[in-house]
Amino acid sequence: MNSKKKIAILGSTGSIGGNTLEVIAASDRFEVVGLACGHNLRLLRQQIQRFRPGWVSVAAREDAIRLREEFPSLSVAWGEAGLVEVASIPEADLVVSALVGARGIAPTLAAIEAKKDVALANKEVLIAAGELMTRAARARDVKLLPIDSEHSAIFQVLEKGQAVPPSLIRKITLTASGGPFLRRSYDTFSDITPDEALKHPNWLMGKRVTVDSATLMNKGFEVIEAFWLFGLPPRQIEVVIHPQSIVHGLVTFQDGNTLACLSAPDMKAPIAFALSYPERIRTEVVTLDLLKVQQLTFEAPDFKKFPLLKLAYKALEQSGVYPCILNAADEVAVAAFLDGRLSFSKLPGIVEQTLSDYDALFDATLEGILATDQWARRHAKSLINGLS
Repeated sequence: MNSKKKIAILGSTGSIGGNTLEVIAASDRFEVVGLACGHNLRLLRQQIQRFRPGWVSVAAREDAIRLREEFPSLSVAWGEAGLVEVASIPEADLVVSALVGARGIAPTLAAIEAKKDVALANKEVLIAAGELMTRAARARDVKLLPIDSEHSAIFQVLEKGQAVPPSLIRKITLTASGGPFLRRSYDTFSDITPDEALKHPNWLMGKRVTVDSATLMNKGFEVIEAFWLFGLPPRQIEVVIHPQSIVHGLVTFQDGNTLACLSAPDMKAPIAFALSYPERIRTEVVTLDLLKVQQLTFEAPDFKKFPLLKLAYKALEQSGVYPCILNAADEVAVAAFLDGRLSFSKLPGIVEQTLSDYDALFDATLEGILATDQWARRHAKSLINGLS
């Protein structure tokens, strides 16, 4: 690689965005050309001063005006249009999609339409709009490079996602740590507090994804993502509980061989792979020492304790906008749980009821998906309000 790869990051002040910038800072192979975030101006200012991007975007107009005054040479945008602008920067080679929620859908599609390869960490992009995104990527020969450790593992095993046709694969296996409540009695789930749910045993992540890991909803979302990324039917996408979080993904081929990708639980490893693809770079990620690990265990998920995982498979089978409803209702329910307005044990019921109450209102176009997302959020909120 003779010249630096130019990177734009959507969601630069979040967990994935911060880890991405750490990977970039430790290498001389990349240049940051654009950053987009919400309201965290304090951290964004630090990122601007350190990485010197040409473009930034923030959520609020008044924050954009303030940044223009502080950094007069910087192109500053705001709102939804600003996200699209950063996603479409002409010289960007790769766009890191690390926003949280459905607001990442339109700018990620804009990046694809601008023929930018996308490093994908924003789950909602494929959960809510998988068909739309993958069709657009194929039409423009754009690569969707997964940042989730599990999908990155599968992608790497499949010879960088290109050489193995689905007909040669018997199944893929996504691993789940099981979260903080793997051994906790189901009878006590109504007593679980937000502080308990946010104590993930292996990973340091944002609040929503940490709660989703505690309910195994996060793994359900990953099943949906895997469906779109690798072109396998749901029955060939398996989830197993693996508390050590060392084996991230496995592929079982039709000849009976199973290949796995292993690493220490550190998001910088899949981020570095996505940034540097199709090459590899040296990172500071701790090298895996199997002699210290000693034991790797696996078990089947308990669908009674963690019904949202099963519900994700059902939404995927229903197809259309149902995965979008699943995501939106879950986000609302998780927010209510974190605010103390909904118990942990009632969280799955809100998601399931929202799915059940949907009555074929919208299609799977971009406009339909965004309308579905808003309907599901309103409906889930009304269900939660009804409980109180």
